[in-house]
Amino acid sequence: MKILYAIQSTGNGHSSRAKEILPKLLNRGQVDVLVSGTQAEIILPYKIKYIYRGLSFYFGKNGGIDYYKTIKNNSLFNLIKEIRNCPVEKYDLVINDFEPISAWACQLKGVKSVSLSHQGSLFFKNVPKPFHIDLIGHFILKYYARCHFNYGFHFKKYDAKIYTPIIRSDIRLLKRTEKDHYTVYLPAYSDENIIKILSKIKGVKWKVFSKNTKEYYQKKNVYINPIDSEKFEKSMASCKGVLCGAGFETPAEAIYLKKKLLVIPMKNQYEQHFNAAALSDLGVPVLKSLKKKNIVLIKNWIDNPDKVQLQFPNETQQVVDKILYDYITQKRLALI
Repeated sequence: MKILYAIQSTGNGHSSRAKEILPKLLNRGQVDVLVSGTQAEIILPYKIKYIYRGLSFYFGKNGGIDYYKTIKNNSLFNLIKEIRNCPVEKYDLVINDFEPISAWACQLKGVKSVSLSHQGSLFFKNVPKPFHIDLIGHFILKYYARCHFNYGFHFKKYDAKIYTPIIRSDIRLLKRTEKDHYTVYLPAYSDENIIKILSKIKGVKWKVFSKNTKEYYQKKNVYINPIDSEKFEKSMASCKGVLCGAGFETPAEAIYLKKKLLVIPMKNQYEQHFNAAALSDLGVPVLKSLKKKNIVLIKNWIDNPDKVQLQFPNETQQVVDKILYDYITQKRLALI
């Protein structure tokens, strides 16, 4: 079987998951990799056959997506050109992790595609939903990388086609300890905003990992580190707790490592509000923003020892095999 595995590289979660899924796909067929997007720090240790600019979202400095920068740095003409040139028709199966070029190429050329992503889980019936409705966010989640068949990952198995998070092998191999620091990853906030708030909480050591610096520095009790995957993993494994955005992979890894968790969903990022709703249901505290008025809530979290207790078994090969079986069965039924 000739498989195209298409990955959205805006952010690190998709690339992290791909590192685990790719070898399982290679066990079952010939696989070519397609990547689009410009905002990831993780490099895949596999040959990438197709690289597209795609459609990337850019973070601001105050907790949300910078729509002006996003529009400025994306080209509609280039996007259409990439969709038309994407050779999805050459493959027996296209598996898509929220990647728009291959998804829309499949729609344009009448090729069936399979979504295997966290985003693919969000509109299943029993998945927790945000209290507010974001029409633009809803439209993006629904149509950004629309596929014919949907499978997803979430914090719980809300449906037969939803699986628990894929935890990277690097994380599973970490030795878990508890030192005196808290690990922070809030890429939608500037270093200045993070330092302004966290430095007011005395007696706490904050290890912040930042996209905005290339050198380590310290301001009061806040230690700013440049992005480094290995150092970030070790910091999470040895911390007292994790303060991060309401993405999917980092909260899932924190829960797997049995760390207490506090999340702040990114503004104008509807997916993160879905995640925040699910995490809140599980007992994880959620902040609306990183502001002075929420310092007392951060202090309460520090003083509260409660942690979410969930098991995330390693079942990546079983997930891949189920999808291949379902797809081949669907294809055979279509021929009857």
